[in-house]
Amino acid sequence: MKLELIATATFGLEAVVRREIEALGFKIVKREDGRVTYIANEAGIVRSNLWLRTADRVLIKMGEFEAMTFEDLFQGMKAIPWETLIPENGDFRIEAASVKSKLSSVPACQSVAEKALISRLEETYGEQRFSKSGALFAIKLRLLKDKCTVTVDTSGAGLHKRGYRVSNIEAPIKETLAAALVLLSFWKPGRLLFDPFCGSGTIAIEAALIGRNMPPGQNRSFAAESWGFIPKEIWKRERAEAYKKTDLSADIRIQASDISKNAIKAAVENAEKAGVRKDINFSVNSFMSFGANEPGGVIVSNPPYGERIGEKKQLESIYKELGRFFDGNPTWSLFMITSDKGFEQEAMGRPADRRRKLYNGRIETTYYQYHGTKYE
Repeated sequence: MKLELIATATFGLEAVVRREIEALGFKIVKREDGRVTYIANEAGIVRSNLWLRTADRVLIKMGEFEAMTFEDLFQGMKAIPWETLIPENGDFRIEAASVKSKLSSVPACQSVAEKALISRLEETYGEQRFSKSGALFAIKLRLLKDKCTVTVDTSGAGLHKRGYRVSNIEAPIKETLAAALVLLSFWKPGRLLFDPFCGSGTIAIEAALIGRNMPPGQNRSFAAESWGFIPKEIWKRERAEAYKKTDLSADIRIQASDISKNAIKAAVENAEKAGVRKDINFSVNSFMSFGANEPGGVIVSNPPYGERIGEKKQLESIYKELGRFFDGNPTWSLFMITSDKGFEQEAMGRPADRRRKLYNGRIETTYYQYHGTKYE
């Protein structure tokens, strides 16, 4: 069955998500702020959830229509063939958002949409009461400038919840953002990757998963698995195919350190759960103790910033050591995400080769990219 899917994304990562979708072999329909629309089938839902590293969720686009009045909303919702997806005992929840639309009352929109959906199912199944004892279908209404887009979430928990986070420490970076940082660095197996402020190890773990070509969704389940809409055979086949693509021969060399023993303990536990412990050398160290023993390495990191930094002097010390390191190691590349607008001048003394505006949670940050010189 031909389906229109939407991969949602953190603002600033749409292009990365688009590249991932194209790599899976799907045709892009359009790219907007926070979402990429593409064409796939039932197997595509499974493949997308298993493999997309930087998307937040995978949604099925059920319909799109103009909704100037509540009657428009009711009729538009009722016209959608819900019975092709939701069985007689299906449980459904509707969540709405309205931006620059005449229908600005979110509770009223949700109520009208639910009445329309129930009316459609009543006519289909000949029932007036529904037990809602079956699988959950999370339906989302997005009203933007009077256009209503209706989707159903196939992922369930956000795709950043890989299933390997056994231990947390304060303010961890989301797995999806960490994966994006690694992909944007264009790091490849065979080069040393170093995260000197690794925290609970998310960047290092995501890099190892990328280097081994391991599907990020291999250790979790998804909402659509319980629907019955996609045959179990497809889920089984796609998981088996994904498992076969793991590259056991890749030359993975990743180092990760932190000054906190608790952080390293958490990182080791998370890496073991993710199945990449042997690919990462964790250590309790400060950045000042790191010495480059080969050319062409890559630093990808999320250093302390914002509310996580206790004193300005600590940040200044980090910047001083970063600048000193790269002055002495010109073939190394640096990819650093921070909310500090003065990073370029204070740490590196020069503008970044590239910058990208990203959000780490609700914190606006910049991803500064410094490319090392070529080496033999």
